[in-house]
Amino acid sequence: MLIAGLTGGLASGKSFVAAALQNLGAHVIEADQLGHEVLAKGGSAFAPVVEAFGPTILGDDGDIDRARLGKIVFSDEALLEKLTAIVHPAVHSLAQQRFAAIAQNEPHAIVIYIAAILVETGGYKQFPWLIVTRCTREQQIERALRRPGATRADVEARLARQLPLDEKIALATHIVDTGGTCEETLRQTKMVYEDLRNRES
Repeated sequence: MLIAGLTGGLASGKSFVAAALQNLGAHVIEADQLGHEVLAKGGSAFAPVVEAFGPTILGDDGDIDRARLGKIVFSDEALLEKLTAIVHPAVHSLAQQRFAAIAQNEPHAIVIYIAAILVETGGYKQFPWLIVTRCTREQQIERALRRPGATRADVEARLARQLPLDEKIALATHIVDTGGTCEETLRQTKMVYEDLRNRES
């Protein structure tokens, strides 16, 4: 089995490329989805996060209200680090379980692990291959502003919190430039998949 990390900047085409890789036959595991699972009621991070941040982060249904939690941590670096210290190990553990399950059923699988801050957290170091999606900063802003509720100030603040794209590209084993047409992005993605397939075999 071969596992490759997939990352890039905000709105740089990560999800599009991940979906294309999945269509080509890869297994895709999203760190964000795992984050939802570990924070859900019964998830491994649920009780520790409620204990750390208090019951005010819970919604009327008793689940963690991610928007409320986000407002608390994103304005305070120390609190964000506190949350990260709880959630990231839980996500890592769940990811390892998923990898093991895939390996058992499909020993020669290609697995793509997609995470927005794979480089920032150092998580990329666990994978021998790193795919980075890129486009211009202007394209990132334009795409991000199409998302519901997005504001330019919020988009630029999120970009400022991320490592410059050039620093991620410097660590990449594979690069997909998503700044052109969808067809061109798909062509590059297919080349990446075929290269990973060849390396696995």
